[in-house]
Amino acid sequence: MEGAFIGDIVGSIYEWRNHKSKEFPLFSPGCRATDDSLMTLAVEQAFEAARSRGKLLERHTVLPLLARAMRSLGQKYPDAGFGGKFRYWLFHPEMGAYGSFGNGAAMRVSPAGWFGRTLAEVRQLAILSCEVSHNHPESYRAAQATAGAIFLARQKKSKEEIREYLKPFYDLDFTVEGIRDAYEGDASCQNSVPQGLVCFLDSTCFEDALRNAVSLGGDSDTLAAIAGSIAEPFYGIPEEIRKEARKYYLPEMLETVKI
Repeated sequence: MEGAFIGDIVGSIYEWRNHKSKEFPLFSPGCRATDDSLMTLAVEQAFEAARSRGKLLERHTVLPLLARAMRSLGQKYPDAGFGGKFRYWLFHPEMGAYGSFGNGAAMRVSPAGWFGRTLAEVRQLAILSCEVSHNHPESYRAAQATAGAIFLARQKKSKEEIREYLKPFYDLDFTVEGIRDAYEGDASCQNSVPQGLVCFLDSTCFEDALRNAVSLGGDSDTLAAIAGSIAEPFYGIPEEIRKEARKYYLPEMLETVKI
């Protein structure tokens, strides 16, 4: 999960600026934790609360916990970069899920890859993490692809095995280098999640996965959050990167990672 935090922070300053290069300082003034980190943390909090009750996979328990955690953190940090409709959802508890296929479904799903004990559980948790707002088939697809890749990386599967798992979800027959110049990107699952996955698949280390993501441009923090969330269990996070990134964590994020 911390890989998503770090990717979000690294990519935050380049979001929609189309940097188009792997040469940049990982951390610099202006970097911050955005909605990607906050909603990832909210999912973690909700899953932990449900697990403590022995009801991690029970929809009627998990969904209210998710909505409560997301709204609590979102209302505390309203300027974290939320999309307009999701921001409205945060402040209107009467509003239900609204069929979003935005990439928030994938940016926040990494806890599912850590809490699930089997791939089937991971995929179930991935869908649950979407249902409070992003109840759309594209969101389910994006969340299950990302969370499943995280779980397989935790199981020490190879990139070839992870790619094989991802084949039913997306056509990933492209490379970062091959699409960099033309890629424009948007905040939909369809046009950002496959690219985030390939940023990991094309990487040589944790840091390289983040540099791949930023170099594509577009929604850089979310691309890096997705790539970083898979790169974390696959490579591990270098201690110097972890230490520097934590300077940008919000207090609630620090409390979680230091447990």
